[in-house]
Amino acid sequence: MSECANRFLNSLTPEQKAKTTFAFDDAERVNWAFVPLERKGLRLDEMTSYQKQLAYSLLSAGLSQVGFTKAVTIMSLDDVLKVMEKDDGKRRNPEKYYFSIFGTPSDKGTWGYRVEGHHCSQNYTVVNGKVMDAPSFFGANPAEVREGPRAGLRVLGQEEDLGREVIASLDPEQRKTAIVDATAPKEILTSNNRTAALKGQASGLPASKMNAQQLEKLNNLLEMYAQNMPEQIAQYREEQVKKAGKNITFAWAGGVNKGDPHYYRIQSPAFLIEYDNTQNNNNHIHAVWRDMTGDFGEDLLKAHYQASHHE
Repeated sequence: MSECANRFLNSLTPEQKAKTTFAFDDAERVNWAFVPLERKGLRLDEMTSYQKQLAYSLLSAGLSQVGFTKAVTIMSLDDVLKVMEKDDGKRRNPEKYYFSIFGTPSDKGTWGYRVEGHHCSQNYTVVNGKVMDAPSFFGANPAEVREGPRAGLRVLGQEEDLGREVIASLDPEQRKTAIVDATAPKEILTSNNRTAALKGQASGLPASKMNAQQLEKLNNLLEMYAQNMPEQIAQYREEQVKKAGKNITFAWAGGVNKGDPHYYRIQSPAFLIEYDNTQNNNNHIHAVWRDMTGDFGEDLLKAHYQASHHE
């Protein structure tokens, strides 16, 4: 990550670098969003071809091959929306994605970077060689491309299908607990809040109430979210899941049939996953991984400051 970040920075003009770089403690670092609005940072369409390749390398360093493929395909969906909505390219633009670097990239220092635009927000914090990507957001509109040369494309198909497998595996009594609302919310409940705080919503069905087959389906879903990340971050997520054990709950809202508006969330003391598909005639997905104490590297920074104070 540090090598890719420095190669990218070294390719920029002074004016471009001024748009890209921020102090690590700048408030902009925790200002995140996932809708098509203007952001701070350097946009892809403000870069040369060579700079874009280095920018994509930086994004790739923070994702697995699967996750990187999702990210760039999500970006490309703005071309689909541009045609569908007869947009002039000002709102729907596959290069309207912003790269920002906070602090000075190094292998052992404290720094971070963000890649963000419509339906993609990856927020990295690096402290002494340890990395956190949270909040980590992917979205897809359309969730399924239904016309044109890309018909049938489902960028976040696994997020939907594996979630459906969990709810479909539950017996009627379990569903009474798991389905917390007959109507799916219009948006993920934590939205782009600075902290991922739910407000008294029912947590759903505990994993301790699931049989082995149901637990396997839940773990398949959790593993998919972990595998969007490169090895270090994926292992950290997997360790969080393992440590939580059966202290994990699965909640569903909305219909259970394909095409119904629906929502699910997976909660543990350490992490929260929210997913919804309710907008644009239930063909518009939002999916996010939040770390309950580690969003924007909060845990890493706390441990670092405590160690520094002790020293």
